[in-house]
Amino acid sequence: MITRDSIETAYSFLHQKRNVYVHSTLDWQQDDIEMAIADYADSMNQELYDLLACGNPSFLRDHRHFQEDISQAVELLEGML
Repeated sequence: MITRDSIETAYSFLHQKRNVYVHSTLDWQQDDIEMAIADYADSMNQELYDLLACGNPSFLRDHRHFQEDISQAVELLEGML
């Protein structure tokens, strides 16, 4: 079951991290954010993750697609609020 609380928590965390990530010019900072988000994805509400990932098991965990994934997640979560 996806609760409003899990949506709000995910949105707050991902939105804040995305904003720092897209404006950062420091590789180590972006890497730290990617690791934090991947850890969060492992522990977040599984139904919510599955909904956001649309069947992509590497969603929010793949460096090559991270910025696209986090932006998509924030947009979807914003629409759910």
